[in-house]
Amino acid sequence: MDKKQNILIIGAGLCGSLLALRLAQRGYNVSVYEMRPDLREVDISAGRSINLAFSDRGNKAIKLVGLEQKVKALCIPMHGRMIHDAEGNTFQSNYSGRDYEYINSISRGDLNALLLNEAEKHKNVTLYFNKKCKSVDFENTTALFKDYHSKEEFVVNADVIIATDGAGSAMRKSYYLGKKFLFSFSQNYLTHGYKELTILPKNNGNYKIHKNALHIWPRGSFMLIALPNLDGSFTVTLFLSYKEGKYNFNNLTDKDTVLKFFKTEFPDALAVMPNLLDDFFANPTAPLGTIKCAPWYYKGNTLLMGDAAHAIVPFYGQGMNASFEDVVEFDTVLDNNLESWEATFIAYENTRKQDTDAIADLAIDNFHEMKDHVANPIFKEKRKIEMALEKAFPNQYFSKYSLVTFNEAIGYQEAMVKGRAQDKAILNMLASGDISPNDEMTIILEKVKIETKAILEDDRITRLK
Repeated sequence: MDKKQNILIIGAGLCGSLLALRLAQRGYNVSVYEMRPDLREVDISAGRSINLAFSDRGNKAIKLVGLEQKVKALCIPMHGRMIHDAEGNTFQSNYSGRDYEYINSISRGDLNALLLNEAEKHKNVTLYFNKKCKSVDFENTTALFKDYHSKEEFVVNADVIIATDGAGSAMRKSYYLGKKFLFSFSQNYLTHGYKELTILPKNNGNYKIHKNALHIWPRGSFMLIALPNLDGSFTVTLFLSYKEGKYNFNNLTDKDTVLKFFKTEFPDALAVMPNLLDDFFANPTAPLGTIKCAPWYYKGNTLLMGDAAHAIVPFYGQGMNASFEDVVEFDTVLDNNLESWEATFIAYENTRKQDTDAIADLAIDNFHEMKDHVANPIFKEKRKIEMALEKAFPNQYFSKYSLVTFNEAIGYQEAMVKGRAQDKAILNMLASGDISPNDEMTIILEKVKIETKAILEDDRITRLK
């Protein structure tokens, strides 16, 4: 394709800013329009998660644009989950039996700012803020914007429009409302929402709880999690039903009820959160949803990418990583120098959609695992076996979590299929007494391989593949 063409990117969030940088590196003329103010100048967190889990798939994209060392400086390693029980006891469940595998906590704002700064270094990139996209004419490749300051509306023409404007994508809405082609769309919400809270640092700037872990307070039908920030604080997130259970967001409406809830369920967290009530009533409660749609493109004119194409719930820590991997996969297709943008978009969706559908499903699975299963005795035995297998056979065994999070060379779909089969194999054999954490690891590995292979074959036959 002609690199003198003008590419319009709607949305300057993490995916949009990374895409702008990569396309600029490839020589394309890029204009990016963002509805929010420039986050490098204004604090716009407004209750959104200020830190994210950054892992190998995301780092693959950061390597692609040459920013690995700069991003690493923004990261805090988290080696595992620190589980807090109702009595305040803790134990750590590592993410991997391989010491070099861990995830990172990273500031959403700092990472976004870095990507914007790097993109803006290129003369062929122009950034516009406070410009809200109202709709996209995907047949004529134009977008209608409104300037928040002047209140004026204006139209931008482009050769190609790529929407990275998140779960509320204006272009995806235009696809749906336009009724010009067969467009499938689903939006499914959990019964739970989330609210952001904070554990502030000590007066000397140190951390009040263990720094290098993702903390979880699993309580069956709800949970609290906490991720560390560079300033010594933790971003805390409460995941709770809107209306079910003794405590829910609909009845946590006064200070006494909120304090009673935390004293009962999260006493050790409450002890380090004197600011709880201020945060609870200042920050919004937001929904948790999954979006799937198809196709992501219209002819050779427009393309959805990132959350605009496949928003997921945050429980595998893969939302940002999946969007970053989108850019890597799109870049790989561009390397093929196909004859048109339409051919490029078709090839990209054909290789990518099954993987984004898979991580959406896996994120729902992990929601139930994190709020409940991590405290289940048989799950603890399963994790103990998996950690021992990964430690003893680092090149032969990979848990489902490791396949998804640390094996960026394989797709989410392949990781999901194999990982689920392995989980089923180990849980079945633990339940039947065929294996135990005390058995010889060589014997366990062989049994797991045989049982996993049998389950995969059964699944293949069931799917008639």
